[in-house]
Amino acid sequence: MRSWLTFLMKRSSEAGLAIMLVLSAGCGWMGGPARPAWIDGNSAQYPASQYLVGVGQADSRPQATEQAYAAVSRIFKAEITAQAKDWESYLVVESRGQTNTERRLTLDNVTRVTTDKVLENVQILDTWFDQKARQYYALAGMNRAQAESAMVERLAELDRTIQTQVTEARHTQDKLSRVRNLKRAAKNLVLREAYNTDLRTIRSSGQGSPAGYRVAELTAELEQFLSTQYGMAVEVSGEQAEPLERALIEGLAQEGFSVAGHGAASGTTPVELLIKGTVRLWPIEVHDPHFRYVRWCTDAVIEETATHRVIGAVSRGGKEGHVTEREATAKAVRVMQQEFSAELARSVAAHVYGETDLPVAAAAPSGCPKETGASPLGR
Repeated sequence: MRSWLTFLMKRSSEAGLAIMLVLSAGCGWMGGPARPAWIDGNSAQYPASQYLVGVGQADSRPQATEQAYAAVSRIFKAEITAQAKDWESYLVVESRGQTNTERRLTLDNVTRVTTDKVLENVQILDTWFDQKARQYYALAGMNRAQAESAMVERLAELDRTIQTQVTEARHTQDKLSRVRNLKRAAKNLVLREAYNTDLRTIRSSGQGSPAGYRVAELTAELEQFLSTQYGMAVEVSGEQAEPLERALIEGLAQEGFSVAGHGAASGTTPVELLIKGTVRLWPIEVHDPHFRYVRWCTDAVIEETATHRVIGAVSRGGKEGHVTEREATAKAVRVMQQEFSAELARSVAAHVYGETDLPVAAAAPSGCPKETGASPLGR
């Protein structure tokens, strides 16, 4: 009889313990008897010397969790923005021509890339539900030592890549290879500096890991080489050729190149690329009693001056209308400057920097008809 009672008491004790464990596992969201100290920024369990944390508060569990992650993210974003002065020369160059943002390394892009990496080390450390206020709280954070180890490894990898690119740039005899390696090294150095800013945030000491190069140094070296050793020439012919050529020269100059226009005196910078374009405009008949229309077309080829090899071709065409033919023509010129000249300048720059290939001649059919009366785009 006594052994039976002993067995029942033991089973009862085990069941009670199991219930307590279940309840304790969920008490974070069910609400505990006391408000956790970490809500007010004080926690003996997660001290600031060992953890970098953020608190989220919301009406729902998912929102509180999201807010906690966002709180940690804001810490890093604020630090990157504050430390970005040293990258300004590079970021300003990359921000020119805002119509094409896909290949550009802007501050927002840097922040997003690095913060996403940092947040890989963040997890939800604790939760609590305030039953009286019906509010959910979440504590997100990272272990500083673990995050520091991962960041130091990432910086070392970038340092090796940057050093290789700078060495190849300074020892190669190929001009295009030099430009591309300097460009890539500067871009990687911007990312490296952003990661180093994250490292300073992660470390309670606030100390980072200095780089072997500075962004401004590599950017200046690249600009100096482009202005003295890698020039371009532009020749545009046809109706309204002058404003189109001017827009193309301005676009290429904004990308950092030294450019000579049609008929300009040859400078001291060797011309590596020649861009030859044609432009045509002509009125067309459209059954519209209020508007007059003109059609436009542009063709351009890019060739290496040393070999006369065509390395790319770009063609565009379109139709513009206005109340008079003169105004329609003016509108067409503006569109050509925006859609053709700006795009061509970006395409050439992307090729030189090794980011994308130029459209090849076979893949870029002529945008201009053989005869004025035959338009490739319709009427």
